Amino acid sequence: MIKVDNITKTYGSGDMAFQALKGASFTIKEGEFVAIMGPSGSGKSTLMHILGCLDTPTSGSYFLDGKDVSTLDDESLADIRNEKIGFVFQAFNLLPRTTVLRNVMLPLVYAGVPEEEREKRATQALYAAGLTETHFTHKSNEISGGQVQRVAIARALVNNPSLILADEPTGNLDTKTGDIVLATFQKLNKEHGSTIVLITHEPDVAAYAERIITVRDGAIVSDVKNASQKIHAL
Repeated sequence: MIKVDNITKTYGSGDMAFQALKGASFTIKEGEFVAIMGPSGSGKSTLMHILGCLDTPTSGSYFLDGKDVSTLDDESLADIRNEKIGFVFQAFNLLPRTTVLRNVMLPLVYAGVPEEEREKRATQALYAAGLTETHFTHKSNEISGGQVQRVAIARALVNNPSLILADEPTGNLDTKTGDIVLATFQKLNKEHGSTIVLITHEPDVAAYAERIITVRDGAIVSDVKNASQKIHAL
């Protein structure tokens, strides 16, 4: 599904040039749950922006679903984001005075999906994210932080993306609630076959993934199968 081939990213030029990525290469198969881990300044956020089609590499290639997206213009990248990528961010980014169901339906409104189909797909996504019908009519500022993040996961699922990209998704949550959110990703991966890439600086969070790619100083320093994957049952 994902092939990253020797990508670099340089910001600025001349004496002010800074190379954030230095020839990163890896592949991710459909249905994998992968963590990309590294400290602040390691290049993992730059890599996340490229994987999410929010930015393009300076050199090298990025293939998503067999298509080279590394040289596309902004409009084409926006289409890829809307059609193929579901984002889950640390800040949730939900509308606070809007119901849970309507928050999840919102991407489908922008996509021009008919109302009846919007509600059906949003309901399915919420169930998949581990929420029940009792939550659907609550406003997003009336539920817990963990439930809010699971709504954000449902919103990421609603367009049936090829890739779910989660950027520090437990950063604003306590450990117990974060474990529940990470278990939700595991469930989506195991039961629904979702391909998930998790960006984190925390080894305890990366431990939930099947595979861990570690980035340091703009380079990939390890790419290993996680033999001691942490499992948390919902």
